[in-house]
Amino acid sequence: MKVFSNTHTFNYSWEEVSTANWRKYCPWNDKSTHVIAVDTLAREVDPATGILRTERLITCKQSAPDWLKSMMGCMETSQVFETSYVDPAAKTVTMVSQNITWSNLVNVQETVVYKPLDAHRTQFEQDARITALCGGWQRIKNSIEDSLVTRFRENAVKGKEGFECVLAMSRRVFAEEREKERQRGEGQMMAA
Repeated sequence: MKVFSNTHTFNYSWEEVSTANWRKYCPWNDKSTHVIAVDTLAREVDPATGILRTERLITCKQSAPDWLKSMMGCMETSQVFETSYVDPAAKTVTMVSQNITWSNLVNVQETVVYKPLDAHRTQFEQDARITALCGGWQRIKNSIEDSLVTRFRENAVKGKEGFECVLAMSRRVFAEEREKERQRGEGQMMAA
């Protein structure tokens, strides 16, 4: 098993980050063009805790080499199952994901947590545990795990850059909407 860990501080409030997180794979993020569908399977709020639990299926363009896809008989897409927990009292967003595609060959479990550092900054923590499941061939297992850790490291940079774009656009759009609402309110007060 290999582990990839990553942290980053976003210069946005937890409220901004937790809201923009639902738009992470939208057209505002030109770094996530590999994501072709995000389907919400279930969503519920625990009445006792107020925690929002969401299950999603994320479908991506397969990024494995063509020779490996043809050898394994794989499709052009891969799927990941994600469960997220938004705890408004503790101000945390926790997302746990597991690969579905090739799960008989490799197990990838990723946990991401967003939590506030202060009123204007949010800490991002990412932990991925990668285990190749190819029997006793340790050199092959190590090679597969090492290549996936490298890919996680590369994708972490793209993911951060893409989410920064989503956060900036969200801030701008919400500011524009607040300004429109303010102007409507002033117009209604003048008319009264």
